[in-house]
Amino acid sequence: MLLKKDKKSDWEIDGGIWDDNLCEMTREKIQEHITNQGQSEPSALKENGNNPKSHMLKDPKDKLENLLNSKRPTRVFTETNHSQGEAPALGRKPGSPTIQLIEKQQGTKILFRKFSETNWAVDIRPLNKSLVTDSKWKRIDATQEKRRSFLQEFCKKYGGVSRPQSHVFHMVSRIYVEDKHKILYCEVPKAGCSNWKRILMVLNGLAPSAYNISHDAVHYGKHLKKLDSFDLKGIYSRLNTYTKAVFVRDPMERLVSAFRDKFEHPNSYYHPVFGKAIIKKYRPNACEEALNNGSGVKFKEFIHYLLDSHRPVGMDIHWEKVSKLCYPCLIHYDFVGKFETLEEDANYFLQLIGAPKELKFPNFKDRHSSDKRTNAQVVGQYLKDLTRTERQLIYDFYYLDYLMFNYTTPFL
Repeated sequence: MLLKKDKKSDWEIDGGIWDDNLCEMTREKIQEHITNQGQSEPSALKENGNNPKSHMLKDPKDKLENLLNSKRPTRVFTETNHSQGEAPALGRKPGSPTIQLIEKQQGTKILFRKFSETNWAVDIRPLNKSLVTDSKWKRIDATQEKRRSFLQEFCKKYGGVSRPQSHVFHMVSRIYVEDKHKILYCEVPKAGCSNWKRILMVLNGLAPSAYNISHDAVHYGKHLKKLDSFDLKGIYSRLNTYTKAVFVRDPMERLVSAFRDKFEHPNSYYHPVFGKAIIKKYRPNACEEALNNGSGVKFKEFIHYLLDSHRPVGMDIHWEKVSKLCYPCLIHYDFVGKFETLEEDANYFLQLIGAPKELKFPNFKDRHSSDKRTNAQVVGQYLKDLTRTERQLIYDFYYLDYLMFNYTTPFL
């Protein structure tokens, strides 16, 4: 992968900034990383007991056309055009509304300046393992340390950040806050997020058990706080002091799982909003019924939408890249869990944060419980309807997710 750039520009990669003064990404470095892939930690498939031979793919000439955004983003952390703090006019009493407004403006400016000058990329901290007394967690702990160090080394090697460039409130908009146990959890849809939100509700004292919370209460109840609901001081203090966790999934499996959930079952949002637009643009001679209700989107049509740089509708969090949902090279996560080992990872994390001993991560399927869970075999059935080029382009689309989280390159 050859990444071209102007000498004085910054890369915007998946929503994060890779500063030219701190990093240089080249085909050789990326290929070296892929070649070494799997040496730091078993891949997701190996964790499940399978051990397929890692497969290197040949890059097409124009690989990763949509991976990088060469347009330089506008810096968000600019000071507002408020008064520079002129001395109040004679006769204005301390504590008056005018003085309070001036003081508030000055305080806001100072906070923005301080925040923009602070090193955003908080280093991961050693996990507090004093609450873990059972030796059965040693294997999981060793795997966890490998994942954390792998991601940290990847970010150090391929990217650096001298200052935050994306809007901070957007960067933390997928992060849920649980203040009692000092947890920050970044939501990755189709990677166990529904049950994780149930756990957060129990930890917050909002429910006695994770097993009696409905899907609607989880996703539409507004019971949980997100990090972007706090001011800058509250955001930064929590990023520095709370335990930050993210749970990820093999990108191909996550993509197929999202398609099955949103397009193969009745859905009052995804069919009329995404389905109608997808069918209209990518299905020749579509019938009037399909155009009107948006039902029956085929996986190949969905992939055409995903890979289209001029999508008729925008992206959605259910198939957005983790690198753009959670910014793992800007926000350094203390705990990296994987869907492939979800229960044991989650229960170990609950031990680390001192959760009640009776609280266990739920293992039930949130919706469509009669459907077979999306796994490698199910994914293979969907991919067989695509051309090799289409499969390669999907991999290219999720390229950084594969690398950051050390997932095995798929057989395409």
